[in-house]
Amino acid sequence: MSDCQLPWSGKRETERGGIILKFLFLCCFVAFLIVVYLARHPLLRVAGGGLVTNESPRASDVIVILGDDNYNADRAVRAAELLRAGWAPRVVASGRYLRPYASIADLEQHDLRDRGVPASAIVHFAHRATDTREECAALSQLFAERGWKQVMIVTSNYHTRRAEYICSRLLPRGTDLRVIAAPDSEYQPDSWWESRQGVKIFFYEAVGFVVAVWEMRHNSVQTGRLFGFATETQRSQRKPIG
Repeated sequence: MSDCQLPWSGKRETERGGIILKFLFLCCFVAFLIVVYLARHPLLRVAGGGLVTNESPRASDVIVILGDDNYNADRAVRAAELLRAGWAPRVVASGRYLRPYASIADLEQHDLRDRGVPASAIVHFAHRATDTREECAALSQLFAERGWKQVMIVTSNYHTRRAEYICSRLLPRGTDLRVIAAPDSEYQPDSWWESRQGVKIFFYEAVGFVVAVWEMRHNSVQTGRLFGFATETQRSQRKPIG
């Protein structure tokens, strides 16, 4: 009789073991969720900071403001600071056309002059680019025509990582590129999740970076620097003009 009960007994043991494993897995999963919840702010700060790269300024041929600047003209403010500090003799106001007779470049030019940049130091560059990739391609032609090799690009903090990735692959070969972050009133890397606009910006940029990586998967880096690491020679040249 006991021999006849062995198969059923084994089945019950297997079922009991499966239940225990499922319970342990559930406990581990719940514990993981608790840890993630408790560490959510540090994790969100790391994610928010991942969009940002901010390099030290260096003596350059030109400073470039990428369009579109925000309502407070934060990019223009940072570019004006760099020019007044003597890091470059000129600044490019780059922006797309809004109408046949008006462009973002016009607004940036106005913002720069309001912040003490002389008109003679501003290069007005209006174009029909609809995204960062097209704008960098247009700027690449401008740099080649003017012979500018040392370039500082100023853009909003959240846009710097994507802008660096794209521009490093589209600017003329050998260009010494630096990307300077302009603090943005609409995006704080340490607390972006606390505002609706911050959340929108974060996810837009995160998706945009993934798209850029996919679209440019066959493009190699052409600039003289890779993802913020300078050579010893370049470090020694970090002196303002004048």
